[in-house]
Amino acid sequence: MRVIAGEHKGRALKAVPNQLTRPTTDKVKESLFQVLGPFFEGGACLDLFAGSGGLGIEALSRGMDTCIFVDKQGKAVETIHQNLTTLKLSDAAEVYRNDAMRALKAVAKREKQFDLIFLDPPYQKVSYESLLEQISETGILGAGGQIVCEHDGRKELPEYIAGFQAVKRENYGNTTAITIYQAAQEGAR
Repeated sequence: MRVIAGEHKGRALKAVPNQLTRPTTDKVKESLFQVLGPFFEGGACLDLFAGSGGLGIEALSRGMDTCIFVDKQGKAVETIHQNLTTLKLSDAAEVYRNDAMRALKAVAKREKQFDLIFLDPPYQKVSYESLLEQISETGILGAGGQIVCEHDGRKELPEYIAGFQAVKRENYGNTTAITIYQAAQEGAR
């Protein structure tokens, strides 16, 4: 696992020990960021279900100003801290051990808004619909912001959820797919 591009291109990232997470492969990460950018001129991102922090770290390396990382596994939080320290990115990051729904409420209470939100949960254990509804209710996605959902390649997420519309879908075999959501246009479902 490594940083694909940007300021920290080629730097290795530690994985969470004991296979507690399913890291996004370098191939998927590279393809995803080609769709998203590939580089950013500042902004804030939220890496929910962060695992080793690979997606948020990639976004920071490519120009995001800040990232909040959230994972409920203690070993994942330790690994994120190690990766941020190694890359000297700790000042641009906040890391929390928390449940996803509670984390969404906590950032909303702090009146945070994000340009980019990564949702990469354990595929079978989470309702993407519930997560997107919570994001909509809390208003944490900034104007023009995007939500990246990494999910099982055999499952297609709905085109419309909670005021968000799927604007891009990519499949990487039967194992992984990406669906990117933005606020739906007026008059859309």
